[in-house]
Amino acid sequence: MRGRMIWFNAEKGYGFIRTEDDERLYIHESGFADGHVPTGRCAGTEMSFDREPADVEGGHQAVQAMVVQDVVQRRARSHRRSIG
Repeated sequence: MRGRMIWFNAEKGYGFIRTEDDERLYIHESGFADGHVPTGRCAGTEMSFDREPADVEGGHQAVQAMVVQDVVQRRARSHRRSIG
């Protein structure tokens, strides 16, 4: 699944992600893949994650969350020769 980080508090060890379907999911610091927990301002950061049932009544949580890295393809440079 994909979504965006709403907020994450590193001191408290949890936060929330908004899915593409507008569902708000809880995420614990242990829910980040490879322990890459966000620090600082992370609101709006695009994330990929799995969704699983949470311990809360009928709720769900995000697990295996990772920041989505935008891959920008580089364009070839144009070399212009001056004729002189």
